[in-house]
Amino acid sequence: MRNPNQVYELLLDTASAKQKVERLLIGQVWTVCQAGHSGLAMSPAIASRTLPWAGTLQGKSLTELTSWLTDWDFFKATVGLSAINCSLNNRTPLSGTIIEPEQGKANLAVFEHFFPQIKDQKIVVIGHYPGIEQYYSSYKLKVIERQPTGMDYPDSAAELLIPEADWVFLTATSIANKTFPRLLELASNAKTVLMGPSTPWLPELSEFSVDYLVGVEVVDNDMLFQTAGEGGGVRIFDQSVRYKVVDLVSEPTNNN
Repeated sequence: MRNPNQVYELLLDTASAKQKVERLLIGQVWTVCQAGHSGLAMSPAIASRTLPWAGTLQGKSLTELTSWLTDWDFFKATVGLSAINCSLNNRTPLSGTIIEPEQGKANLAVFEHFFPQIKDQKIVVIGHYPGIEQYYSSYKLKVIERQPTGMDYPDSAAELLIPEADWVFLTATSIANKTFPRLLELASNAKTVLMGPSTPWLPELSEFSVDYLVGVEVVDNDMLFQTAGEGGGVRIFDQSVRYKVVDLVSEPTNNN
């Protein structure tokens, strides 16, 4: 396993691109960077009335914005991650399995796909996904959330809960907020699924003991931009994106 802190160097080196940003949106839930294809990252769950660079990002190169990933300003880091995903999404996509969700469960499609296969395993999910509480009665499930509600555990519980888990579902937002390296260290003995619309399609993440990438494939760039701009959260799954699973261990990834 590579040092998890090196993931930022890997992402910046791999996602460098000279393409110009066509438009960029920091929505209520999603930040969307478009330069050909779209790249997503979850917007910070905080409000800001002053972003000094607002109105200046369109026309910059993706490389200029990808470098923001390592910034400790979470808005800049989020823009950086969306630009990285935009750059990676302009390449030939990784082969994988499209998840066909049940009606009304699109945002929970990842859990619907994996949970029945690991019913008796200890599961930890990083990040509270709307509706995930419905699985508590059927699975050995614990949810860790930075802003806990209901039966969620606070993020400080990660130090104790993750090393005991058999499976860890890790939100890719952790890359932007810089908790990713430590969470990976804690999950070193578990099967690890890096998931969510912020997930970079980068097969080299297997070198950091990530077993599965479960991100989104954008099917309608314009609708994605509109939905995110109108405050859409899970609504992006209606017409704009769909989940895809890439197994980094059992099935070698390729660019066919």
